[in-house]
Amino acid sequence: MRENDPLAGQRLPQVVLVQDPETVFSNRGLEVCRHPFGNAKSFQCPYHQWNYALDGRLLGVPFARGVRGQGGMPADFDPGAHRLQALRVSIRNGVIFAGFGPGAEPLERYLGAKMLRWFDRVFDGRALRVLGVSRQRIPANWKLMFENIKDPYHASLLHVFLVSFGLFRADNPSRTEMDDTGRHSVLTSCRGAATRDAESTGQMASYRENLQLRDARLLDIVKEFDGAETVVMQTLWPNLIVQQQANTLATRQMIPRGVAAFDLVWTFFGYADDDDAMRARRLRHANLMGPAGLVSIDDSEVMDIAQRGIDADPSGDAVLEMGGRDVGDQDHIVTESAIRAFYRHYRQVMAL
Repeated sequence: MRENDPLAGQRLPQVVLVQDPETVFSNRGLEVCRHPFGNAKSFQCPYHQWNYALDGRLLGVPFARGVRGQGGMPADFDPGAHRLQALRVSIRNGVIFAGFGPGAEPLERYLGAKMLRWFDRVFDGRALRVLGVSRQRIPANWKLMFENIKDPYHASLLHVFLVSFGLFRADNPSRTEMDDTGRHSVLTSCRGAATRDAESTGQMASYRENLQLRDARLLDIVKEFDGAETVVMQTLWPNLIVQQQANTLATRQMIPRGVAAFDLVWTFFGYADDDDAMRARRLRHANLMGPAGLVSIDDSEVMDIAQRGIDADPSGDAVLEMGGRDVGDQDHIVTESAIRAFYRHYRQVMAL
């Protein structure tokens, strides 16, 4: 985190989760809001300088009456018919969801009771404090990111840090849950022993028995939620991830930038009533996450490699049979059931 980050320490009663928080489009498709945070009294299109109010009303059009009697807009031009596109907005516990689809189902029904339980665990209505924001562009299809967070099978094999320090391992008490549609899911794990076990760590090439931390505070996990879960990774269709990893809390938003690239926006936060010790702890634990995180950097590299393989053979198939071929909740993480459920839903949405 940069100490001079404009968002660092800012108290916010709510978090905005939209497809791209930086983009509102004008009539020519140009972005009239190109900043991820801040305050503005109006929005202006950079192309023709049309000016819009905060509620989307068109306030002014340069040369609307022409210049010296020449040009200008037609006499029947109606500014009221050229406002910015309105988004459908839903709010839960201070978190704002916004989307372009006018026919979306109510938020509570969209998430479902099972997912709401985990969502409300983090967003329980307390005022939030943004601790920092990071952004990276990953040269891979956005679905690979959703796969990654729905894939506990890889997490207990790829990540040296998680495996060696017992944060997320196949032999930890864990669960894989999803809603009835398969579009949303949750992976949970309870921290276990950071010791060698012949059946589990013997198959983990990433396990380092003698790996030690120079600063043990990186893993000084303090219990703050009901339940024993020390890792909770929730994926909400189509582009939102809510995470609790140790005591770091964050959302990740996926913004597709074409077929083979997407932006991943991380927003790290805590609660407004956190004391200084907890705030420092959240920032230390955040070193596991983000573009250069001790854990997440592995995922970025692997998705890049996976995309190159896809590009080399677009007609190839992937094997997703760990844990069987069905979909549904599991009381372990040696499974790819959440990925299978995700693609079943994706195929329905895309009419494939």
